[in-house]
Amino acid sequence: MVIFPIVIVLSAVLYIYYKVAILKSNDELTQKYFNGRARSCLGTFLLFFGINQYVFYQTQLSLFIGILFGILGGLQLYRGLMEAKHYRSEWRRLNPNE
Repeated sequence: MVIFPIVIVLSAVLYIYYKVAILKSNDELTQKYFNGRARSCLGTFLLFFGINQYVFYQTQLSLFIGILFGILGGLQLYRGLMEAKHYRSEWRRLNPNE
């Protein structure tokens, strides 16, 4: 089960990358897009962390924690993807030549 730690570390790194990109950007629409991407990375982190905890420990407590993290991660992932999709289409609508 090497895939779970790889996805967890990669999503944490991408989350930090997008949060730093928000600070570097001056355009509010771009900042909101990057925030949506960061939220989806955070959701991926939480989802896979919850799954990894249950697979690693396999106790009843880790099952409850895994379910809680899975639900919160899934909600964050969904909301982040919807935000990024919305702001990407808004950017394309406002900048048709680029």
